[in-house]
Amino acid sequence: MGVGARGRACHKAVMLRRLIPDPFLTLLIATILLASLLPARGAFAVLVQWLSVLTIVLLFFFHGARLAREQVVAGLIHWRLHLVIFASTFVLFPLFGLGLSLAFPGLLPRDLWIGVLFLCALPSTVQSAIAFVSMARGNVPAAIASASASQMLGIVMTPVLMGVLAGAHGGSGGLGGIGKVALQILVPFVAGHLLRPWIGGWVARNRRLVGMTDRSTILIAVYGAFSAAVVEGLWGRLPPASLALLFGVNAVLLAAGLAATWAAGRAFGFARDDRIAILFCGTKKSLLQGVPMAKVLFPGPAGGVILLPIMLFHQMQLMACAFIARRYAQQDEAARAA
Repeated sequence: MGVGARGRACHKAVMLRRLIPDPFLTLLIATILLASLLPARGAFAVLVQWLSVLTIVLLFFFHGARLAREQVVAGLIHWRLHLVIFASTFVLFPLFGLGLSLAFPGLLPRDLWIGVLFLCALPSTVQSAIAFVSMARGNVPAAIASASASQMLGIVMTPVLMGVLAGAHGGSGGLGGIGKVALQILVPFVAGHLLRPWIGGWVARNRRLVGMTDRSTILIAVYGAFSAAVVEGLWGRLPPASLALLFGVNAVLLAAGLAATWAAGRAFGFARDDRIAILFCGTKKSLLQGVPMAKVLFPGPAGGVILLPIMLFHQMQLMACAFIARRYAQQDEAARAA
């Protein structure tokens, strides 16, 4: 087998791994099953709650320490591109979600609609957005700057948006949780970033340990939220038909977001590599930031239901974006060969 053939085979294997379910999704499903069969109760539930708070604080402390200030400063140069991405993340998606919830209020139970609105209010994700932009031969530096800035903005924007969106749908959450967000998320994030000159090297050398903190935070938060929901009779109140309808709602949101960002990139005359960054950064939603933030904003039984939309959307966006990124890469290879 020649070098080119081996390279193509390797690339196909990478793409196949991206299309199959995320291995971490398997752990999430296992955690939900564990919470369904053995939910935390009594003193153990209190312990899980405190452990969840501790890991959330550590998660955002490490995120602050990892974020290089130069990435955000450099990204400000390309302000038109970032403005389009932020508009997609924090304006278009919330409007799409709100429009669907008001047009079809009886399609999903109220807590699931709150979860859909929460999904729409979340910031972009960093790792997978950058990976897909790179795969599609897009503007990677702009993607790094935009996704990083989106994560920072989301700490404030997501609770504020949820206060408006949930209130419009007859629910609560968001504005009342800003104090908790500041204490458990914003303060650790700022502290970590201010301490970056002293601890940034240690964090960079221990990426695996920090990565374990990321994943353990999500798993503990999911277990605690679903345990509380199961104790309150979650699965008796949530029929399978609602899950199928939720899949359809998520598919509509993802398709609308992809179409809107693709059209905006062309309408504003951006170059091809910038359009790719807009497409992927403007449609990704962060599971990593969403789960701990939901734990802060929506404590109690409702939290488990509210987490379902983002967990489902996470896998759907990975599969759709993997396909699209591959098409862009093929187009780039064809253009170079011509």
